[in-house]
Amino acid sequence: MEQCPHPAAGAPEGCAPRASASARLELADILRTHGERYRATHRLRPEQHRAMRAIVACRTIALGGQSYRCERCGALTHRYRSCGNRHCPKCQTLAKERWLAARQQELLPVPYFHVVFTLPHTLNALALLNPRVLYALLFHAASATLLEFGRNPRWLGAEIAATLVLHTWDQRLGLHPHVHALVSAGGLSPDRGQFLPTRRGFLFPVKALSRVYRGKFLDALKEALERNALRLPGELTALADPATRGPFFQDLRAQPWVVYAKRPFAGPQQVLDYLGHYTHRIALSNARLLAFDTHGVTFRWRDRAHGNRQKILTLPTEQFIGRFLLHVLPKGFVRIRHYGLSANRTKAKNLAAARAALDVPPTAALLSETVDAFVTRVLGIDLTRCARCHLGRLRLVAIDPPQPRPRSPPTDP
Repeated sequence: MEQCPHPAAGAPEGCAPRASASARLELADILRTHGERYRATHRLRPEQHRAMRAIVACRTIALGGQSYRCERCGALTHRYRSCGNRHCPKCQTLAKERWLAARQQELLPVPYFHVVFTLPHTLNALALLNPRVLYALLFHAASATLLEFGRNPRWLGAEIAATLVLHTWDQRLGLHPHVHALVSAGGLSPDRGQFLPTRRGFLFPVKALSRVYRGKFLDALKEALERNALRLPGELTALADPATRGPFFQDLRAQPWVVYAKRPFAGPQQVLDYLGHYTHRIALSNARLLAFDTHGVTFRWRDRAHGNRQKILTLPTEQFIGRFLLHVLPKGFVRIRHYGLSANRTKAKNLAAARAALDVPPTAALLSETVDAFVTRVLGIDLTRCARCHLGRLRLVAIDPPQPRPRSPPTDP
């Protein structure tokens, strides 16, 4: 793509500063350079502070690690610990693979549908101030809608299996809360003796799903307002009074609530491969970053509205960091949830009954696997072999203690 010779921070999409010829750019580089200044001038939630510190420290001496020496060539290798933060771009690959390995034991040998439930942008202000409540309502409304349609004899009359994953962003890092749902193409009958399939290539009517989903969400939102469970500063204070919140709900009822379903997947392995693209994805991966200079941060994004065309966007650094932090979830908030046959409390019993109804054998238990073996299988990297001579084996010679940088006092959230 052609680049502008002298772009500004607000350069048009498709026009970006020249990328550096140095090492590959990472989100940690941007936060390391501008994070302290951003924290000093913005109010952040505690989990946003933690995410920024973790991303900067990830795989550096700040977290400590281990030193190895090659028994053949004598080369010294340092391996520093990962931060493990779920918003860190460098910590998601292995976490995703471990999660998928566990899910492989639970998927039924049937097709699966991909259904997406979105929230209207009208709710963005509420979501920004009340992420824990609004995202919980999103999970509740979407899952309850799917289970209700599954149990309805008109559509299926059975208990489905569903896994829902929360995403809060769009490709340009704007706020766009939605859940991706993987739904079994069929379910266990009420007498638990049959597995009833959906009609070929069809799950449930999306227009009907949208109406029921909207109703469930708005009912739950109204109840949360009545319980005073939401923060309502500024222009949102009008929602605290039942007499003045009517127009807000009327506007939401008049809007289309987007729900769409994609074609079913052929089987469990295809489901796993597809699910892997969604479960541990974060708002922005390092691979999308192109440049970072005085003009701002430049990254790739895909324009879904125009044939998934790849474009380039440059944002001022402060705005870029702010957009990224929009998607740091509240502490302890679970972003992958299971319902119906896959619900955690009754999962083992329900899935065993479903497999019996399908007349398929139970899945074999997972074998324990060392970290080295897991990395070799997933990434194709032998951690025990020297990366310099490719012949010698590495021997542990030292434990490197953490050397954290002094922390600046965080801004009051």
